Amino acid sequence: MERPKMAELESLETAAEHERILREIESTDTACIGPTLRSVYDGEEHGRFMEKLEARIRNHDREIEKMCNFHYQGFVDSITELLKVRGEAQKLKNQVTDTNRKLQNEGKELILAMEELKQCRLQQRNISATVDKLTLCLPVLEMYSKLREQMKSKRHYPALKTLEHLEHTFLPQVSHYRFCKVMVDNIPRLREEIKELSMSDLKDFLESIRKHSDKIGETAMKQDCRYNHWKIIARIFFSLLLSPDVQAQQQRNLDNIVSQQPRISGGKKSKKEFSASSELEVKNTSPMSEQDSGILDVEDEDEEEEVPGAQDLVDFSPVYRCLHIYSVLGARETFESYYRKQRRKQARLVLQPPSNMHETLDGYRKYFNQIVGFFVVEDHILHTTQGLVNRAYIDELWEMALSKTIAALRTHSSYCSDPSLVLDLKNLIVLFADTLQGYGFPVNQLFDMLLEIQDQYSETLLKKWAGVFRNILDSDNYSPIPVSNEEVYKKIVGQFPFQDAELEKQPFPKKFPFSEFVPKVYSQIKEFIYACLKFSEDLHLSSTEVDDMIRKSTNLLLTRTLSNCLQNVIKRKNVGLTELVQIIINTTHLEKSCKFLEEFITNITNVLPETVHTTKLYGTTTFKDARHAAEEEIYTNLNQKIDQFLQLADYDWMALEPGSRASDYLVDLIGFLRSTFAVFTHLPGKVAQTACMSACKHLSTSLLQLLLEAEVRQLTLGALHQFNLDVEECEQFARSGPVPGFQGDTLQLAFIDLRQLLDLFIQWDWSTYLADYGQPTCKYLRVNPTTALILLEKISRVMRDTSRKNNVFAQFRKNERDKQKLIDTVAKQLRGLINSHHS
Repeated sequence: MERPKMAELESLETAAEHERILREIESTDTACIGPTLRSVYDGEEHGRFMEKLEARIRNHDREIEKMCNFHYQGFVDSITELLKVRGEAQKLKNQVTDTNRKLQNEGKELILAMEELKQCRLQQRNISATVDKLTLCLPVLEMYSKLREQMKSKRHYPALKTLEHLEHTFLPQVSHYRFCKVMVDNIPRLREEIKELSMSDLKDFLESIRKHSDKIGETAMKQDCRYNHWKIIARIFFSLLLSPDVQAQQQRNLDNIVSQQPRISGGKKSKKEFSASSELEVKNTSPMSEQDSGILDVEDEDEEEEVPGAQDLVDFSPVYRCLHIYSVLGARETFESYYRKQRRKQARLVLQPPSNMHETLDGYRKYFNQIVGFFVVEDHILHTTQGLVNRAYIDELWEMALSKTIAALRTHSSYCSDPSLVLDLKNLIVLFADTLQGYGFPVNQLFDMLLEIQDQYSETLLKKWAGVFRNILDSDNYSPIPVSNEEVYKKIVGQFPFQDAELEKQPFPKKFPFSEFVPKVYSQIKEFIYACLKFSEDLHLSSTEVDDMIRKSTNLLLTRTLSNCLQNVIKRKNVGLTELVQIIINTTHLEKSCKFLEEFITNITNVLPETVHTTKLYGTTTFKDARHAAEEEIYTNLNQKIDQFLQLADYDWMALEPGSRASDYLVDLIGFLRSTFAVFTHLPGKVAQTACMSACKHLSTSLLQLLLEAEVRQLTLGALHQFNLDVEECEQFARSGPVPGFQGDTLQLAFIDLRQLLDLFIQWDWSTYLADYGQPTCKYLRVNPTTALILLEKISRVMRDTSRKNNVFAQFRKNERDKQKLIDTVAKQLRGLINSHHS
């Protein structure tokens, strides 16, 4: 029972489901029926659903048939009426067709006229629109044409203004046109073209400035010469009126006042410069000049005419225009960077000196002109533009220029050997420094460097004066200056400070005691002082500093240059005793003149010698040293002459009997000494006495050496007597007083060693010598036992040889043997004295 019930329930549920699906199919859109049908196929009652579906379709067909049967008669009536209407409609159509044909035939001409009218109206509208558009476009085209014309004529700033108007005022009104789009696209390129063209003008300007910097600098330095002219007058005025203590301070105050004065333009302003400067004073935005130019040609002017200023030589409008164009285009920093970079490169080129700059002054002048020209231009740019260059940039360039300039000057000035060139270089450096100082550049390092060049200048002066002194000393005749009349006498006294009352009283002709090199050397020392003074001018030094510089240089001249020249003359091989004597006389007078040189320096520097820290002249030391060297050379030469005479000595050491007079060579030697000492009359007494004593001592020593020579192994008493005659001749010369000033027998003491030795042997007084030896009152105190032994042995050899040869007379042999025994005894005793002395 339960199973049939369950089957019945399932059948009811399936029927209900199929009914729901059918309703859903009937009410659902065809596009969305897919899910519904899928649910049918997903179930197991597909066949039963199809049966249900077909039954539903048959039901609907029956309902449709019923509805059609109900409305069929109305349909038939409607068809019948429609057929009637179709006939009427056909008639109406035919009538309308005929009417239309007639209308078309009648309206052909009107249509043609209307078409023509339409075309005319269209053309009129197009023309009006074209006129309106052209009215808008023509100003654009005119502005563009004007722009091209301005660019063609290189009027860059107006071209830039035209481009601005074109871009912001005219082109926006016609921006939809294709040619306007082309113009808009070209605007950046046109701006770049204007920038490039203005930059090209700037490059031409920079190139012209680089090439003509020397001309600009030359003009500025020439202007500075005239500008500083009144400073020189004021300086002279101060030097005449002010005391030396305040001159330096007043000079510094004067320099400060002058450096603060405005620069004076050398020439008249041109219209172009006036207009440009006026506009720069207003806004510095729009340069008036439209024609670019570089350096203007300037002809040389006469000295009476005013020198044109640097601004008169240069047209700066390319810089102003380019600066303003870049400012308008928003690229001012780019322009400033480019300008500074290029000028910095040009500065390095300008500061590179030519390799042969040191050869001529023109090389230095051109170098300085280029540097001055460069900084004059930069100074003008600094003061006429708003920030293109600033003070820090200028100071940086100047520091670089100053260091490179000083290094170049140190290098190239070291090659200068001509003091005139060094002096001209100093004046040029001073002008260079003063010119740049007038433009506000610090130049203290240049003046410090000039003090270094001053040392080099002194060295070149010393070298030059060394040649001058050599020429004077070489050309001198080393004989007193003869004077034949009063005019010549006054001329020499005017050249050299010499006063001698006795000489003034003497009648003409007369002679000065010194030779010509004395006044010449004195004059040249003064010329040297003048040359040193020239270098100190315009260096802003105080009188004390100038005085110190002159004195130090003069001391170098005296102690080094002149001293070396005198020493070289004294040491020359061919210098004679007469020349040496004259040199001693000359240096004595030059030594006395040193106080006049002190006064001369004091007069030109206005610094008293008593001032603290004042350097003293060392001339007296120089001339004393030269005189002492000459004296030593005299002593040496005298000794050499004596040696030359002694080389002529030809003693017969084996002579049995002496001659009747002194040897010829010695007589000649004594004659030479007499004539030589006669020349010593003008020498200081001590010099002559020392020379005479030195000569006598040397002669005595040399004669003793002749006796003691090892080559002379034997010596007879006859030869000893002949030698004694020569010594007596020397003693006679000493007693005759060849040089005044010796007291008593002082000069004879030079021969005392020889005299006592000869007396001992000639008198054969050995008992006295041996008995009194070592006592202060000994008669033969100056006889050395060694010397006596050597001489005794030489005599003993002769006696031994004689005893061997003389075998005839026995008595004679006995005397000889006794004398030989005595000699041996004396020799033995002498050896004892020698040994005891050594022990």
